Amino acid sequence: MAQRTWLITGVSSGFGRHLTEQLLERGDRVVGTVRRPEAVADLAARFPEMFTVEVLDVTDPAAVRAVVDRSFATLGRIDVVVSNAGYGIFGAAEELSDAQVEHVIATNLTGSIALIRSALPHLRAQGSGRVVQLSSYGGQVAFPGNSLYHATKWGIEGFAESVAAEVAPFGIGVTIVEPGGARTEFRYASAQVAEAIPAYAGTPARSFERMLDPANGLAPGDPARMAAAIIDSVDVEPAPLRLVLGSQAQAGLVATLRARLADYEQQADSAARTDIPTQG
Repeated sequence: MAQRTWLITGVSSGFGRHLTEQLLERGDRVVGTVRRPEAVADLAARFPEMFTVEVLDVTDPAAVRAVVDRSFATLGRIDVVVSNAGYGIFGAAEELSDAQVEHVIATNLTGSIALIRSALPHLRAQGSGRVVQLSSYGGQVAFPGNSLYHATKWGIEGFAESVAAEVAPFGIGVTIVEPGGARTEFRYASAQVAEAIPAYAGTPARSFERMLDPANGLAPGDPARMAAAIIDSVDVEPAPLRLVLGSQAQAGLVATLRARLADYEQQADSAARTDIPTQG
């Protein structure tokens, strides 16, 4: 197995942590970004030669570019760039504050865009590489009470799919990862909840409350197995455009896309009536 070098954002917990641990244990090099270096002090102590910690807030595009440029300059080559940093925020759209809206977009969407844009010139120069964008099956499926999270994931999927076509001629592959619910801190510890408006009590906008309560059953996804599947996907050529993780995600995606396709197909005649009539 060839040694690879990875740049991963958000490695203090969740998928980022699982990816980093597995990669270091198998002998790969990792540059991992965190907001609090003490969160990965144990890994830095265990793998001092293989693990580089960078403090980074992905909402700062200039800082993102600086970390990416420094990492490529120091290591000479980075094989895989993983855009993982992100978080969830729950609540009805009108319950979210302006600051919450701005921050989740800056983290999940524009932060990911900044990372990928910063990495592309380096990947082009080396003539190969892989970009892995962590999304969610919520990048294709929408649930009430998750509007801003979905906005960021639907947005980054469109961006990443377009970029995949742009950079394929340069030997760069792009994979969008769509996990289902997993037993990570993202779901049970770090998810934020907007200040409630009483009018939404008992409505579908509050359905997330049951999901976030471990007493109602834990998510089915195993984050360690999901991380291993992400690592394995880098060996697949050509790069898979989407990687679905978990039976929950696969079933939800298929059902949603089938219903969406059926709706589009039913509109074939009405859509055609809005074309300019052909002559003759």
